[in-house]
Amino acid sequence: MSTISMPEHSGTTASQSATSSRWAGWILSGLVIAFCLMDGVMKLFHPQFVIDATSDIGWPADPATLTALGVILLVSTALYALPRTAVLGAVLLTGYLGGAVASHVRHADPLFTHDLFGVYLGVLVWGGLWFRDTRLRALMPLRR
Repeated sequence: MSTISMPEHSGTTASQSATSSRWAGWILSGLVIAFCLMDGVMKLFHPQFVIDATSDIGWPADPATLTALGVILLVSTALYALPRTAVLGAVLLTGYLGGAVASHVRHADPLFTHDLFGVYLGVLVWGGLWFRDTRLRALMPLRR
């Protein structure tokens, strides 16, 4: 009688899983980076719709304020995009997004579309970093 032996591990290996996690992390992070780069650059060029949106939520819409916000966002995004400084970038982006949430709440904008948009983006910031950085996964593991 012949027996068929099954491999000990079926499915993906640990290295394949780690690679998949990194890819997922970079995809999520890429979405955040693309959005923040677009937003930061728009703040530097001061198109009318950015001026209107900024003044609508109570911020001074002068070029100096928009330029400062754009530079802060672009520097924070660059730090987030670089693996060595990604955690610092995530912390800075979280603070920036917290200010955006506070501005929208103060202005009494719609909850799910405006107020919480910064929260959604913050979840993507930290989710992307969690998937792409094994040290962060070890620091904050998911429990079964």
